[in-house]
Amino acid sequence: MAQVKICGLREPEHVTAALDAGARYLGFNFFPKSPRAVSGAQAAELADMVPAGIARVGLFVNPEDALLESVLAEVPLDMIQLHGGETPERVTEIKARFGLPVMKAVGIATQEDLPQLIDYGTVADMLLVDAKAPKDAVLPGGNGLAFDWRLLVGRRWLKPWLLAGGLTPANVAEAIRLTKAPGVDVSSGVETAPGQKDSGLIRDFIAAAKEAP
Repeated sequence: MAQVKICGLREPEHVTAALDAGARYLGFNFFPKSPRAVSGAQAAELADMVPAGIARVGLFVNPEDALLESVLAEVPLDMIQLHGGETPERVTEIKARFGLPVMKAVGIATQEDLPQLIDYGTVADMLLVDAKAPKDAVLPGGNGLAFDWRLLVGRRWLKPWLLAGGLTPANVAEAIRLTKAPGVDVSSGVETAPGQKDSGLIRDFIAAAKEAP
């Protein structure tokens, strides 16, 4: 059964919906330009709702150490997600400095992007295989875009991974069937508008992922 990460949570009711439906990872976005961004105080309140065994993930984009220190002093995160242009060396540095597992997002558009998954798989604890953002995009992820999932057919990497990019309750089962992804990540696909999660869509998405062959 595929594990599910619901990312960009901002409201207690949506945290509750994700937990009740069986999400394994809950993501809190600390990228200021995102409509899903939360403050440390907001995230701390939401993180306190999460029981043991469910991973609280903080999403950062090219973060300075000072930002990570500030957030971690306030929010009990279980994992750091890096969603920018962080190098493998920076991933290693953050892991060593902050003592938390790191999930690295890698944008995929063509076959030429796939070797990055091998490079980051040697240093990150987990990979997020996402659609590459357009060059003029403000956000590195959460744009509702998918990539050609056939690029992943038959491929395996050194570390656990989640599939992301344009997933919705309507297509997540097919995405899992085709790629054999062990887990999936969604943000915009369970929203009615940018940053506006919907409890019903969250439940529908997790149910569809769990029922995937």
